[in-house]
This record gives sequence, structure tokens and C-alpha cells, in this order.
Amino acid sequence: MLQVAFIRENKEDVIKRLAKRNIDAAPMIEEVIVLDEARRQLQTQLDNTLAESNTLSKEIGNLFKSGKAAEANDLKEKTTQLKEDSKRLGDDLNTKAEALIDLLYKIPNVPHESVPNGTSEADNKEIYSEGDIPKLHEAALPHWELAKKYDIIDFELGNKITGAGFPVYKGKGARLQRALIAYFLDKNTAAGYTEYQLPLLVNETSGFGTGQLPDKEGQMYHVGADNLYLIPTAEVPGTNIFRGDLLSESELPLSITGYTPCFRREAGSYGAHVRGLNRLHQFDKVEIIRVEHPENSYKAFEGMIEHVKDILKELKLPYRILKLCGADVTFASALTYDFEVFSTAQDRWLEISSVSNFETFQANRLKLRFKNQDGKTQLCHTLNGSSLALPRVLAGILENYQTEDGIEIPEVLIPYTGFAKI
Repeated sequence: MLQVAFIRENKEDVIKRLAKRNIDAAPMIEEVIVLDEARRQLQTQLDNTLAESNTLSKEIGNLFKSGKAAEANDLKEKTTQLKEDSKRLGDDLNTKAEALIDLLYKIPNVPHESVPNGTSEADNKEIYSEGDIPKLHEAALPHWELAKKYDIIDFELGNKITGAGFPVYKGKGARLQRALIAYFLDKNTAAGYTEYQLPLLVNETSGFGTGQLPDKEGQMYHVGADNLYLIPTAEVPGTNIFRGDLLSESELPLSITGYTPCFRREAGSYGAHVRGLNRLHQFDKVEIIRVEHPENSYKAFEGMIEHVKDILKELKLPYRILKLCGADVTFASALTYDFEVFSTAQDRWLEISSVSNFETFQANRLKLRFKNQDGKTQLCHTLNGSSLALPRVLAGILENYQTEDGIEIPEVLIPYTGFAKI
């Protein structure tokens, strides 16, 4: 959530940067300033009314002590009116404050100045690529056919148990899935991230804290009886660990990692491009999350990028990095880089990780602050990244490592799988 003071002081710049998202934010920004001005005026009136009421109450007490009951009773009528005025002003103030918060919740983060303009994901900018795309044998198959051929993932069984988008991993497929999770967690903890096991359901406050709520696109699964939400990513419970915290500067940075299943409705996703593991309603992901000093957050961001690059180098998967344009950057993010692995059998790039810097946007919602050396309170910066999302990594391994007589396992994973080939 943007800070009102930031909006007031940088109105034109906020409108200009939000235009990168292809939205005309001017009406919303103007309304924020109008609501905030009204709120300030009501607060001043309420403070003055309460102060006058307190002064009269003391004067009435003194008059009664002095035996001047008639004068005291006259003033009591005035305090009655002041109390009514205070209640009315308080109600008006709450109404304006709620309207202001509701509006602020609807305004996305301002993109970083380096975010490119664009109208769709086609305008994302490739900034790095690494790895050679393997040449496969003539009978090479896409991963969903490989999964059936070697009996390692059963999409039809998942459909029987739950529905489309809920695959069942079997035998060496399940073992490979578990190996990837353990490998990712070990890489992250070796890099200094503290491992957490996190809840898979969160309350409404947590959803608002990281910007998943209000859920404009209807992508979260809602458990209505308890008003809880299945997590779309470990970012939500992980970042909310620090909600409401006032840290000391010496405690920064904070870095955590966690493995969770993730749940997304993926409403409106149809067609060949979502076959197999390409897009699921339930999938596994290992996340990295950082809470940083504002002066260090972009250095940390680059460190997270290098960390994910190192994992993909060890897996020996061809990949590229995209800087997302304004139209594709997420609601809460100021800057996002996407990692994509090349699926040789599908002849297309598959997104496997997003690394984002939210600057103070989430921290303002979370009231996540720190005290600097001067004793002043500042908002932290929050960052997160997939390290990594499993389905498309697994798809890339199955397709790129396939041979005529089986699927080889990346060397770095063999100690985790206990086998070198499927």
C-alpha cells in the first residue's frame, strides 16, 4: 500500500509511474488527496472539540467546588452539545478514514523507474540467457507423454480424485519431486536462509498484508465457513511472520525459506499451453523471502537473482531472465525478474521463478518497521522469489534430459534421488 505522505509529496511522479501499468491513476490519486484532506480537517475539529470539552469539564468542577452550581449547570448544557459534536465528528472521521484505506488498497505499487513500458507480456525484456538447448532424438516426447510412458505422474488419476490440475506423482516421479524440494531447501539454507514450515491456510488480514487481497482476479481458494484462504504462494504466510513487528536496525536483514504446496484457481486458463505440468491448481514451490533495510534492498535483489541462477546452472537447464514490463509486473511489486527454462520438447519457454522487490508496499500494509540508529521509525523493504517452483522445473528436466531409453537425472540431484535414470 502506498503511503499517503508519499502520494502527497510525489503526486505527479506517482501518476506518471503508474501509467507504466497502463492505468490512468490521476482520478484515484486526486481522490486520495481529497479524502486525506477531509480526514485531517475532521481530526483537527475533533481534537479541538475534545480539548474544549475537557477544559469545560475542569471549569465545571471548579464552579461546583466554589458553590456556583447555577453557572456550572449552564456550562453542563454546553458540554452535552460538545459530546454530541464529538460523536458526530468521530463517526465522520472513521467513515473518511475507512474510505481512504479502501481506496489505497486498490492502488497498485508504483513501478521502479527501470521497469520498461509495455502493454502485454510480449513487451517483457530479455536481459540474460545461459545454457545450450539440447538436441533431442527424433522420437522425443513432451513431459505429459513421458510421465505416462514411464508411469511417474498420473494426470487422469488426479482428475478422478479431485479434478483437472491436481496430478498424482508416483514411484520415481514422487521421489524426483521430493529430491527437488530437498535440494532447493539445502541450497537456500546454505545461502543463509532460515527454513520454516508454514501454514497452508491464512486469514484475511494476512491476505491483505501481502497484497493478495482484495482478490480482483478470483484466483484464491476461499474456505468460507472459517473465512480462511488456501495460500497461492509461501510468500503470504512467510512475509506475515513479521506483520506488526518493530525491528531494530541491527536485526536486518531477515531471510527465510520454506517449502509449501500452493493453490491457485487459474480461472480462465485453457488450451494446449496449460497441458500437463504447465499450469496446475495445486503445485509445490520453495520460496525465499527477505526483509531488508531500504538502502540495501536492491543489492539483496541482485543477490537473489544470482542465487537462482546458481541453482539453474547446477541443474544444467537452459534458461533466460526477463525484466517484466509495466503491464505484466504484479500488483504489489515495484520490480520483477522472471526466470524461464526452455522446454525442448514443447519448443517454448516456461516460467519457473519470479523474483520481486516490493519496496515499502507490503511493509506499509503489514506495519513492518525498524528503528534506525537515530531512533527514527522507517518501513522495511520486502522481497521474495521462487527458488524454485517445481512443476515446470520438473517438466524441463523430463523433456531436456530424455534419451531414447529413459530420462537421465541431473547429476546434482542423484544424491537426493538415489538413482541416475528413469
